[in-house]
Amino acid sequence: MRTWRTVARRGSSLGKRRISRRRFLAGTAATAAAAIVPRRVLGGPGNAPPSETFAVGLVGCGGQGGEDVRNYIGGAGGHYKIIACCDVDKNRLAQAVKKFGPGAEGYTDFRRLIERSDLDVVSVATPPHWHAVITIAAMQAGKDVLCEKPMTKFIAEGRAVVKAGERYGRVFQIGTSGRFGAHKSSRSRLIHKIMRSGLLRDCPGVWIKRGGFHIKRYCGQVNQVPQPVPAHLDWDTYCGPARLAPYHPHRFGWSHRYYWDYEGQGLADFAQHYLDPIQWVYGKDDTSPVEVEAYAPPAHPEAAGMWGWVELKYADGLTFVLDGGEWGKPYDRKEARHVELEDLDEESRKKVEAMPEPEPPRTFVEAVRTRKRSAGHAEAAHRAATVLHLANIAIRCGRKIRYDPVAEQVIGDEFANRLVNQPMRAPWHL
Repeated sequence: MRTWRTVARRGSSLGKRRISRRRFLAGTAATAAAAIVPRRVLGGPGNAPPSETFAVGLVGCGGQGGEDVRNYIGGAGGHYKIIACCDVDKNRLAQAVKKFGPGAEGYTDFRRLIERSDLDVVSVATPPHWHAVITIAAMQAGKDVLCEKPMTKFIAEGRAVVKAGERYGRVFQIGTSGRFGAHKSSRSRLIHKIMRSGLLRDCPGVWIKRGGFHIKRYCGQVNQVPQPVPAHLDWDTYCGPARLAPYHPHRFGWSHRYYWDYEGQGLADFAQHYLDPIQWVYGKDDTSPVEVEAYAPPAHPEAAGMWGWVELKYADGLTFVLDGGEWGKPYDRKEARHVELEDLDEESRKKVEAMPEPEPPRTFVEAVRTRKRSAGHAEAAHRAATVLHLANIAIRCGRKIRYDPVAEQVIGDEFANRLVNQPMRAPWHL
């Protein structure tokens, strides 16, 4: 399949001028010969030509496999075809090939999929401990990337993804899109303008998310008895850059979320959805909290457990609160408070009111075609993921932490910094 981007390259001047497929078809349509060209080739309502179709490779064929492709390409008016699938579970892989066929080829090694020259987009729908490695490899191979949330397993991975996108000029989209709805609200746009103006020196804003983290459900099992690895599963590759833990079915599939080796409980699974719109509203796509305090019992080193709430404060005073509501006393230090125009002096108000309206968020399809950043671009996704990672670090450390959002390091806490930049099992590395 030749995609629109491949055609554009082949239509460039290389010595003698070459005619692209798009120009050839356009010229053909103007002649009587167009009568014998099928509508599916020429395009038209409901019939996208091959030159407008995204060729997609899917890595991870579980429950979320293909969801981001449908949402961020199909849902944005684009056309796509999944032509390659990859999974370490041979049963899941066979089901995916059947689902996305005919023509979908199956792989058990994501590197074989990524090296295909006919792919435009790689959709990463594996557990999070694989997200960064696969995303960076796909970018190096010249592919744009759709990535499931949470963006990464730990903070340093996110920065590595951002740098890779910049280095290779690739478009990235995280699997959450709450800022599209936030942008429609005039109040949200006003708050965004106030925060981005830099005129509010001491921000009184407090955003509290109460519930929705499914904490009890997302508790891992301790003292598991190892089980035989199923014949259809490559457990070593599944663990990948994480440690090679003994196999247990609770560590695979949906419940992988309950273990620090692969994800970060309900905070990692849901918080990026909640944080994406509010982070845009408060203009925090390029920074992170500086103080984080958690209220939680001692954490298990392997399995996620209970927690009460986490308070995250930015340098300008803005406070985010994640209140689990399933353990201990509820958060009651502050009440939620929006930022208002009245928080500024009269001169500053006039400056904010004169500011242009924020640019509407760009869809993944628009971003790929214009080679500009998508709404869920890598820097914004990384900063949102950093919030939930800092929350989990505070829970696991059992103490208040201070964070430098520029150096992206916890200040004066060696153990906490080990969670910021975690070791990977060889041969995998950032």
